[in-house]
Amino acid sequence: MATHEHEAIPSKAAIGGHPIHPMLVPFPLAFLVGVLVSDLVFWWTGDPFWARGSLWLAGAGLVTGVAAAAAGLTDFIGRHQVRALSAAWIHFIGNAAALLLTLWSVLHRADDPVAGALPLGLVLSVVVAAILGVTGWYGGELSYRHRVGVMPDETGHAAAAARTYTHGASPR
Repeated sequence: MATHEHEAIPSKAAIGGHPIHPMLVPFPLAFLVGVLVSDLVFWWTGDPFWARGSLWLAGAGLVTGVAAAAAGLTDFIGRHQVRALSAAWIHFIGNAAALLLTLWSVLHRADDPVAGALPLGLVLSVVVAAILGVTGWYGGELSYRHRVGVMPDETGHAAAAARTYTHGASPR
């Protein structure tokens, strides 16, 4: 069942109506893109500091990614309207793959971050960053096009659209 373009799908995992998933997502994104950056700097400089940094960033990305995934999974499992969207499946499967690859990366690097950085660590960080680019796009599709996690107003339409020009405010 496709949802109407303006029909809001409120989040089941929310605080005061505000969805938790988008509050948490910036953390694993920043940490996991940071792994790629620190891997590249290690490759260019050979400084072991960057290899150790990659391990810590990957670990932080994994922990915060699991937290963000738990909040997102609540909506995926709890809302049939979400599961009906192909964008939700791509977002779900892609992010699950990114977390599994990150777990592999952490385990591979754990004993010796320097030895684990090249070449496999770098390859994994490139693949994870690429996956996150795709899944981030689909996450935006879910929020902005399909209105997942948007608070409805009394009519069930997106609350933000209904409140855009209140109190006689002009768009210009």
